[in-house]
Amino acid sequence: MIHEILAVGPLQCNCSIVGDEVSHEAMVIDPGGNVSRILAIVAQHGLKVKQIVVTHAHVDHIAGAMELKAATGAPILLNENDTALLAMLPVQAQWTGIKDPGKVEIDLSPANGDTVTAGSLSAEVLLTPGHTEGSLCLYFAEQKKLLAGDTLFAGSIGRTDLPGGNYKKILHSLHTKVLDLPDDVIVIPGHGPLTTIGEEREENPFLQGREV
Repeated sequence: MIHEILAVGPLQCNCSIVGDEVSHEAMVIDPGGNVSRILAIVAQHGLKVKQIVVTHAHVDHIAGAMELKAATGAPILLNENDTALLAMLPVQAQWTGIKDPGKVEIDLSPANGDTVTAGSLSAEVLLTPGHTEGSLCLYFAEQKKLLAGDTLFAGSIGRTDLPGGNYKKILHSLHTKVLDLPDDVIVIPGHGPLTTIGEEREENPFLQGREV
């Protein structure tokens, strides 16, 4: 498995480039900006981007999606429950100081339990509403990696005070889906350092005790 992580855009979103070493098919997760850097890494490994997956429709995770699609021809996948947030991208851009990416068109809406693939690599879609209504995580079971978007961070969880956020929903998602994963699964959050399910189960103050 080829897996490159780079912090992109003004808010340093963790963008993942995941590629199959044999077929050289790849997917890019959360292209929030710096598309030229993403494409340089894709070229460096000789990859062909087959999927562009966006964990949720906040502008710092999706701002480069259309540019990347134009360069690669790959479809953009985003859960349809975040459609309302797509309409708010100009406002989100104003809030964050990120350049308005313009209209972003979604090709496919992955549902809970769906599979996204690149060559022999396969990830299960876990819908984890709470940070936004359409938030999702990608679980690569064979590689024991979870691309968590802004649902789970090292020592914290996604904020729920923005449009589409719901504190009870994010805790429910975490307790019923994310914490069901094995302790040794590596978590790649949407921002900040990597962690593991086990570390967060034991030390994350938001995950102690019972679900509210």
